[in-house]
Amino acid sequence: MNYTGFDYGGDTLIALYKAMLKPRMIEEKMLILLRQGKISKWFSGIGQEAISVGVTMAMKNEEYILTMHRNLGVFTTRKIPLYRLFAQWQGKASGFTKGRDRSFHFGTQEYNIVGMISHLGPQLGVADGIALANKLKSKKLVTAVFTGEGGTSEGDFHEALNVAAVWDLPVLFCIENNGYGLSTPVSEQYRCKNLVDRAVGYGMEGHIIEGNNVLEVYAKVNEIVKSIRENPRPVLLEFKTFRMRGHEEASGTKYIPQNILDEWAAKDPLENYTKYLKDLELLTDEMESLFKEEIAVEIDENLQKSFDEPEIVSSLSNEVNDVFKKFDYKHVVTNSSSDNIRLVDAISNGLKQSMERHDNLVILGQDIADYGGVFKVTDGFVNQFGKERVRNTPICESAIVSAAMGLSINGMKAVMEMQFADFASTGFNPVVNYLAKSYYRWAEKADVVIRMPCGGGVAAGPFHSQTNEAWFTKTPGLKVVYPAFPYDAKGLLATAINDVNPVMFFEHKALYRSSYQDVPTGYYTLPLGVASVLRQGEDITIVSYGMGVHWALETLEEVSGFGADLIDLRTLQPLDMESIYRSVKKTGKLIILQEDSLFGGIASDISALVMENCFEFLDAPVKRVASLETPIPFSYNLENNYLPKDRFVTALKELMAY
Repeated sequence: MNYTGFDYGGDTLIALYKAMLKPRMIEEKMLILLRQGKISKWFSGIGQEAISVGVTMAMKNEEYILTMHRNLGVFTTRKIPLYRLFAQWQGKASGFTKGRDRSFHFGTQEYNIVGMISHLGPQLGVADGIALANKLKSKKLVTAVFTGEGGTSEGDFHEALNVAAVWDLPVLFCIENNGYGLSTPVSEQYRCKNLVDRAVGYGMEGHIIEGNNVLEVYAKVNEIVKSIRENPRPVLLEFKTFRMRGHEEASGTKYIPQNILDEWAAKDPLENYTKYLKDLELLTDEMESLFKEEIAVEIDENLQKSFDEPEIVSSLSNEVNDVFKKFDYKHVVTNSSSDNIRLVDAISNGLKQSMERHDNLVILGQDIADYGGVFKVTDGFVNQFGKERVRNTPICESAIVSAAMGLSINGMKAVMEMQFADFASTGFNPVVNYLAKSYYRWAEKADVVIRMPCGGGVAAGPFHSQTNEAWFTKTPGLKVVYPAFPYDAKGLLATAINDVNPVMFFEHKALYRSSYQDVPTGYYTLPLGVASVLRQGEDITIVSYGMGVHWALETLEEVSGFGADLIDLRTLQPLDMESIYRSVKKTGKLIILQEDSLFGGIASDISALVMENCFEFLDAPVKRVASLETPIPFSYNLENNYLPKDRFVTALKELMAY
């Protein structure tokens, strides 16, 4: 190992040594505890400490670092109390996730660390968002994000690097190339000679660093981050290193040839650096023993503290109440005049007024800037708010959802426009695994609204016509809003943006320019989770949302002889079941209409809940009406047959005659 050419004083050299020694000793202790059954799993970073330590010591404490499995040195170098780390690994309350997630699957705002999720890729886009927030706030700070060579095979890697390059984001992308993704060698992962060769394809700077040489890591990263702070841009670093133990301990290393293990064992970063310091006479055997004794005592004391802590006692209320961050809704009523406007105008107006109200709000999406979005919701926004806050994005839904999360982590608000709700499938992972779970996992809010233009009736075919709200109502941690009228859309969008929790905001495309209503010109809010009763009657309850509400209204104009309660849900999560129960107890009959296909939709849950809670009040079976169990077709006749409007009339008459 070549340690020459680095001009650092003794204090810095010793500090680097102690920073590597601590995670090594903790790891050795954890391996013992694993064998004793006192922790459930361990991802060893033995042999890779120089990367975590060198990068972290080159960074400022206020700069975010996004970690992976093997970055214990980041946590210890940032001086997180060891008992909290040990409690985290044992699932104790003093950890960072209240026992809800394990190992390094957590973050902490106190230490500006954001841990990984098992899906790996989204954190790269999250780093983009954190860096974008720093850039918008004119903070000369760098964000560092780790991934392994295996993670570079994910599409999120490409998306995040491309976005960072296009936006000149100050992100340090750190690849820990340790030779194997679990058991898959690099020869089966990629064809380029070095992963850093990809940098040129993104138009960014790239460097290869000897990852087992702590001085090279520290010196080069220190030089690069100082440059990035003054000249914001992304840089790709490939750290050459090796994983001396299994991907996790249960995997073992039998698939690795012994000669490769021997070769890398000789490059052990701690052993070689220890010898170097002793050769310089900066470290003696006595000092080494003293340092180890101090760390051992610290480990044992903090371990005992974590062992003494009682096991977490599960509480139904604590678990359920921690899915969403508490949001204090503030009802705003406007005394302004009203205009008769379309749904699309109401959404645009509400979004614009929220941008005026929240100077930390950023809108992200494809073609939303100068073009104004494919539905012209953001037409003219660039002139008022500028391209920094109204940002065109590349076609990469996953990275942009993740970037929105990063903006939230770094104190911003984000509204992302999915050009079509159908395209959420390519951003599905960060929506359901990152936005939805972050608050429950480590109490980190996701202050993000995703606008979802959706629905059929416009002859747009299978990829532009889905109403896919059920994908998200099934996922705890997401709020889902689905207005049917301009007045509701504007007020609910304002509330969704005020809410610090993730909201999927569905907007029916066929209603954009067909639904008119008198809407106040001023800013106002409406509460989530409160349904609207549009018609009142004694004979039957009709429940719907979105386009289904309009179909139901048209049907009630055509069919006579009975009185109906017509309930527009407006929000699907939270869901106003009390209004439904109250109506069903009065009428004794319930029919639910949804545009989505039947199986697994919101109608199924409403039906089940009514059967469980109002069975004795029912005079007939609950009826559900929905679209066909097929993808939505293109041609008018096929689409008209697919949609449930005509079938609803028949079902309503049958239920009334029951």
